[in-house]
Amino acid sequence: MIKRLSKSIREYKKVSVITPILMIGEVLMEAIIPYILAILVNNIQGGCDLRTIAKYGVVLIALAFVSLSCGGVAGYTASKASAGFAKNLRRDLFSSIQNFSFANIDRFSSSSLVTRMTTDVNNVQMAYMMMIRIAVRAPLTFLFSIIMAYIMGGSLATLFVVVVPLLIFGLIMIARKAMPSFRRVFKKYDKLNESIEENVMSIRAVKGFARENYEKKKFGAAAEDICADFTRAERTAAWIFPIFQACVYSVMVVVLLFGSKIIITTRGATINVGQLSSMITYGFQILMSLNMVAMIYVMMTMSAESAHRIYEVLEEKPSLCNPENPIYEIKDGSVDYDNVSFKYSENAEKFALSNIDLHIKSGETVGILGGTGSSKTTLIQLMPRLYDVTEGSVRVGGVDVRDYDIEALRNSVAVVLQKNLLFAGTIKDNLRWGNKNATDEEIVEACKLAQADEFIRTLPDGYDTWIEQGGANVSGGQKQRLCIARALLKKPKILILDDSTSAVDMKTDAQIRKSFREYIPSTTKIIIAQRVSSVQDADKIIIMNSGRIDAVGTHEELLRTNGIYKEIYTQQTRGGAENE
Repeated sequence: MIKRLSKSIREYKKVSVITPILMIGEVLMEAIIPYILAILVNNIQGGCDLRTIAKYGVVLIALAFVSLSCGGVAGYTASKASAGFAKNLRRDLFSSIQNFSFANIDRFSSSSLVTRMTTDVNNVQMAYMMMIRIAVRAPLTFLFSIIMAYIMGGSLATLFVVVVPLLIFGLIMIARKAMPSFRRVFKKYDKLNESIEENVMSIRAVKGFARENYEKKKFGAAAEDICADFTRAERTAAWIFPIFQACVYSVMVVVLLFGSKIIITTRGATINVGQLSSMITYGFQILMSLNMVAMIYVMMTMSAESAHRIYEVLEEKPSLCNPENPIYEIKDGSVDYDNVSFKYSENAEKFALSNIDLHIKSGETVGILGGTGSSKTTLIQLMPRLYDVTEGSVRVGGVDVRDYDIEALRNSVAVVLQKNLLFAGTIKDNLRWGNKNATDEEIVEACKLAQADEFIRTLPDGYDTWIEQGGANVSGGQKQRLCIARALLKKPKILILDDSTSAVDMKTDAQIRKSFREYIPSTTKIIIAQRVSSVQDADKIIIMNSGRIDAVGTHEELLRTNGIYKEIYTQQTRGGAENE
């Protein structure tokens, strides 16, 4: 895992190496200062002159300046290295997610992926900064202070060493208790983000049903749950610091008692005042280094779970990938389903599609009707290879879709999904998602075909009108027409409309279909609809029922032979007559 994450350091390796080197310099200076100070104290005690004091004072100031400089520069390089590492890590995560299939995204959920790119990366960033700075400083400070304590105090310094195994044992026991709580917290973060995402996306429904208070209580309960787990984990981890301080201060008291006794009994022959004062300083440095070790351990305990969650995303293999020698050219818009069965997960008990045999000629207009849950959308998602078939094969232009380059296939199969998504930007920006090199004339032509040009020209800034995120400032019907125009700009071999005219009136729907017949006759057009009127003039209509094709035929043929189609037609025409 560490090896995989370290690949994201890249151009920040240099500052990552410089930081520990600077830390060594800072710690070395801090270890020497008490030693020089002890010599100065002994000289003062022996009655030295002012010149000697000044000489040692200059040395101490120089050492302090070097220490401060090393620490200051190390702070800058550590910040640069950790922030750069986090930037690269987010970029690598985002790149991995962009290559995911729908199946991969379903496995993680969008809210969990957001948490991993934000909270988890922040935790790993903090841990990395500690690794290259404090995790170097703390052990070195401890080591140098112990060495210098032995030099200054001899066997008396052993007291500082004796306490270390006890502290390590305490660290391990506390971490074992805290780690399960940290794991639970991150999983609950995913749920909390999912609740936020759902609430924001469904804000109109929330307000429409006056459920604001309910949503507040639900969110508050989730936040309280996370708070309780975090409090439990932090409370356990908080024991580290008082335990460390109690142990080290106890040792300091013992050192003072024994050191003072030795000075008095030997009259400074074994240990003098300067040596004892430096030992006390080294004792405080040992205390600080152990406190830093404890802080690092707590942070590493937290970030270990975050690092694992990031690693999962980086190591996730896309369930869809290009073949070894992909085909880049799609001959035409013909579509063939040969005994296709499909389920969304290998562990799923039931197939979403079963035994599908379907053949569509290039340029045909095909309608698909069926009840909710009949797998209409699932059927068309196999054409651009948003999912792979479980059994059988899907061919576009006479070639199995698994043999095509994925990007080339999806550029030839344009899908306007049920959920019409627009992005923050101008209308032109959104439309050029279909073709980034589209000219203004091509954009206008596509909008005319999609019956969008007329309403766009009524807007204050026309095609330069700003669209809010998600298309919040345009109506559902306008959004649908813009999405259709965007798909047309791809100049696809196959155009799939997945219930994409449900929000437009029947007159506009008819005009869109007429434009398709007249201006893109060679493009295969597949229309999923709820209204019979949207598909009744199609070359063939497919009736879906429980993941199977119930019937295929023209409007007239299905009226005579298929009960489902006849029932839908009767209900809709009767409803229309009653409304009139």
